[in-house]
Amino acid sequence: MTSPPAPCPRPDCAGGVIMVTGFCDTCHRRPPGRAGTAPARPAAAPGAPARPAADPVADPAADALDNDGLLILPYVPSPDPSEAAPATASPPTGGRRCGVDNCAGTIGVAYAGGPALTHGYCPQCGREYSFEPRLRPGDRVGGHYRVLGYLDVGGIGWVHLAEDTRVPDLHVVLKGLINTGDAVARRSAVEERRSLTTLHHRDIVRIVTYVQHQEPGEREPTGYLVMEYVGGRSLDWIRRAPEEELTRLFGGSFGIGHVITYGCKILGALEYLHARGLLYCDMKPDNVIHYGRDIKVIDLGAIRRTDDRTSSLVYTSGYAPAKPERDARGFHIDTDLYTVGRTLETLAARAEPAAGLAARSFDALIRRATHPEWAARFGSAAEMSRQLWEVLREHRALSGHEPYPERSTRFAPTAAVFGTALGTVPAPVHWTGGPGPGVPELPVGAPDPADTARALPVPVPDPHDPAAVLLGGLVSGSPERIAERAERDPALDTVETSLWLCRAHLDAGDTERADHWLDRAGRQSGAYDWRIYWHRGLSWLTSGQVQRAEGEFAAVYAALPGESAPKLALGFCAEHLAAAERQTEAYYEAVWRRDRTQGSAAFGLARLHLRRGDRARAVAVLDEVPTTSRHYDAARVAAVRVLTGRLDASGPTAEQLADADRRLALLEEHLSGSGTWDRLLAEVRGNAFACRPPDGWGPRFPAGDRFGPVDTPRALSALLSRSLKRLADRAGDAAERGDLLDRAYAVLPRAAGLRELLHGWRRTP
Repeated sequence: MTSPPAPCPRPDCAGGVIMVTGFCDTCHRRPPGRAGTAPARPAAAPGAPARPAADPVADPAADALDNDGLLILPYVPSPDPSEAAPATASPPTGGRRCGVDNCAGTIGVAYAGGPALTHGYCPQCGREYSFEPRLRPGDRVGGHYRVLGYLDVGGIGWVHLAEDTRVPDLHVVLKGLINTGDAVARRSAVEERRSLTTLHHRDIVRIVTYVQHQEPGEREPTGYLVMEYVGGRSLDWIRRAPEEELTRLFGGSFGIGHVITYGCKILGALEYLHARGLLYCDMKPDNVIHYGRDIKVIDLGAIRRTDDRTSSLVYTSGYAPAKPERDARGFHIDTDLYTVGRTLETLAARAEPAAGLAARSFDALIRRATHPEWAARFGSAAEMSRQLWEVLREHRALSGHEPYPERSTRFAPTAAVFGTALGTVPAPVHWTGGPGPGVPELPVGAPDPADTARALPVPVPDPHDPAAVLLGGLVSGSPERIAERAERDPALDTVETSLWLCRAHLDAGDTERADHWLDRAGRQSGAYDWRIYWHRGLSWLTSGQVQRAEGEFAAVYAALPGESAPKLALGFCAEHLAAAERQTEAYYEAVWRRDRTQGSAAFGLARLHLRRGDRARAVAVLDEVPTTSRHYDAARVAAVRVLTGRLDASGPTAEQLADADRRLALLEEHLSGSGTWDRLLAEVRGNAFACRPPDGWGPRFPAGDRFGPVDTPRALSALLSRSLKRLADRAGDAAERGDLLDRAYAVLPRAAGLRELLHGWRRTP
């Protein structure tokens, strides 16, 4: 049951009630104490907490974030009314459609190089038109709204600034038609009035009331919308402002973070409209005002129902899709998102670009939003907003800010990691598999493609798919049984079932059966389903065809430019194909700087630095793996191996050996007594022994229990022999034990080896 409207509490208001817009239906004012209130806005990023109203007094850091994870915008004061609304009108120039009885003639055009006409006759239907404003400064509308000047001329109406003579310093906006004979404009004005009356969103301009005003000599009155006055600067002004003024306004540079913040707020407003069956149609920088620390979408004159396929479209050339599309299908939700993409593209041309790969990610987002094929565009404002928000996360992380942890809405989290050979202590075959005590090179090559495919994340199941719940509780070891059920049960004959079966067969290494189910999923879903591209990439990786996989993952990146998963996959492909190192690094860096739990990206960067011969940077990346990560221990082991291993036929320095000794002391607390510890200690001792310079390690040699009391070959070989004997004690069979013992005695000096052998005989019963 709907509660009755609250009465207006103002003592000078007789019998008014508070409308849904927050204004009184009689005195047209907000209740006392509520002037600064605003309705809640849907979060710009799904799942983020609601954002409180910004404090105009506070002065946050230029890069501070609000509760939605968006930049807190700089405070833009309202300009003086005399500056905002000049008393002299600047009528619109020509090129407007007549609109009288749906006449398609063009009115207001210039002739013979002269100025555009503000009044005259339509050359096609002969009806008179006038672009002259019917209100002048000083006119009173509705008895108490005194016109101050002209704010703008919109697509179908004049916009005037007025003051409410009953309330000191209360300014409002009056909007009336440009050409009252325009039937299309009249219908749009009625639709705008209906729409604004029911809308209540903090980022959309609100209507106060509707009044009529009749000038002397007119046959009928003209209706005017009375709206709240939003003082500030339009985004069009911001993109055209002088550099010094823009720098002063933003307290520094106008950057891509501000553009993204504008975009997320705009998309939040459009999502609200779309949920109510409305399209905005005419998004452009002129129609968004930055006021205080917020924005407001204004001029809803082009608004229409999402199912409207008959009335004339109102749009701005350059921001709407091309004419063939407009004629063929009209406007839809993706059309609104197209106009947002063009708006952001226009603003970004003035802003400082994003950092690193985020610049490419932003461009990919704009390309998808404005794709010439409408089916390839974003499907909802929420989807586009989430990807835009993710690009902001990437930009900030690559700009040096602390990562902003968040869970992907498109890919399920995974504990799997690929390319951890550096963090894996060698098995006994490391010592028994070849002749002599030589030191092999560090494993810095790209990991196996099939192993990588199994470690990459998989898409989050579509919750609307009928089979999603059932499949979520199954393991991939029974594909035949599920396939049989899918053939018999229509409820299981879905995209999710086909994708699940594809992954199950890929896990088993059966790419032929996997591709069968993937083809079926493609027929069930549609041409632009990014999940098909992703699984196709996994299939190509499993079969070792990395170049083909790269093309599929690139398509996923184009569809989901804010997600980390396609960048991780593309990083591996670039690494495996020996592409430009900067390209490989850009992918891995974008993933790693944004989320320190991505162990695959950390090990990928470490391998890349090692191939450049840079041990220090490789260790620095491994040291950034947080203690809370399940890959923390592997990263610590990898750091020791990087510091002590052979790289490009050269060994470590004394400083690196000393650093490894310090790290081994910390690792010993957790690994001592285990086979892992024994193998790691044997490896680093072997490296120190085999890579010892002819003149010794020098004064930085880490003398002690792990590398011996003195820097001599005899001391190092004795410790290495001891480690190999300990490995022999843990051998899995007699042959392995014998090989390890042979290697242990082989590394000893000849005399020492003889003494050890005799000592062993004496102990033998």
